[in-house]
Amino acid sequence: MSGGQLYETIGGTYAVTRRTEPRIAAKVWAALGDARTVLNVGAGTGSYEPADRDVIAVEPSALMRAQRPAGAAACVAAVAESLPFEDQSFDAAMAFSTVHHWQDPIAGLRELRRVARRVVVFTIDAGGTGWHRRFWLTRDYLPEAAGLLTGRPSLTEQARAIGARIEPVLIPWDCADGFFEAYWRRPEAYLDDHVRRGVSVWARVGPEAEQRAVRSLCNDLVSGRWAERNSALVALDAAELGLRLLIA
Repeated sequence: MSGGQLYETIGGTYAVTRRTEPRIAAKVWAALGDARTVLNVGAGTGSYEPADRDVIAVEPSALMRAQRPAGAAACVAAVAESLPFEDQSFDAAMAFSTVHHWQDPIAGLRELRRVARRVVVFTIDAGGTGWHRRFWLTRDYLPEAAGLLTGRPSLTEQARAIGARIEPVLIPWDCADGFFEAYWRRPEAYLDDHVRRGVSVWARVGPEAEQRAVRSLCNDLVSGRWAERNSALVALDAAELGLRLLIA
């Protein structure tokens, strides 16, 4: 299932839980440099589109396009791998938490590089055997998540394809954007069906794995086992869980 098809299924309440996290947005917008014209690929509802620049959005899902707020940037129905723009049409192209949905990530990244002089991509480094063990949710409750990116290009391969440098992005404990790792210090949030419906991972692992994980987490929260295992998290204001910016 393509990213566009997936969000036709799960994206109905996306705008409710997937809001702009200002501290992460500030890093993305700073990475855009002095770009005045920006192409936002895989734009969704437009949470991270900078208000002070001339933005054009690309989003394949009609359901997601329909949730874009009044006054949002004009949005084109297209996919990353085949952008309907001339070479170097934009000062910058950005993509936020979308590369993992692309059929061909390398081709999509090269398209961003083709149409813009600067590229900024927010994504995840899933390389290395220990990636899924950094986050208690995938380590203890949803190990199936580790297999979702199997066979996909590594972060190093993606960066090499567009000549990008890699910068880490920490997740604040009170992150406003409800992406998969956002509630690392607020485990009760993962029991909320509305929260889970805004995250593609849950749909992709399937209902059996989801229900098992939620049931097990609920039991551990009630018993105090989760708190015992993860007591060190209480002292952290931000966590390093593999989120990265590619900047080219």
